[in-house]
Amino acid sequence: MYIIGFFLMAVANVADYVLLVLMWVVIARAVLSWVNPDPFNPIVRFIHNVTEPLLYYIRIRIPISLGGMDFSPMVVFLAIVFLRTFLVGSLLRLSGSLL
Repeated sequence: MYIIGFFLMAVANVADYVLLVLMWVVIARAVLSWVNPDPFNPIVRFIHNVTEPLLYYIRIRIPISLGGMDFSPMVVFLAIVFLRTFLVGSLLRLSGSLL
């Protein structure tokens, strides 16, 4: 059971880091939407390509757009915070009980 506990702990830590990086990329996308960045900049293109599938999915499912403001980054941000709290916390607690 030790191996399964350590495996779940590793999965929880990797998921936490992936969600943390994704959260910062979504924040960067929101900040970039306030300015007029060069669309051919590789960093801007990377941020756009990483976040657009998530944001597009949220825009289709929940069409929240008031006065030209797009609230899909906020919805994605809240979903990431929920996943980091619930999923990672649950996996860490489960792995702790198996050790």
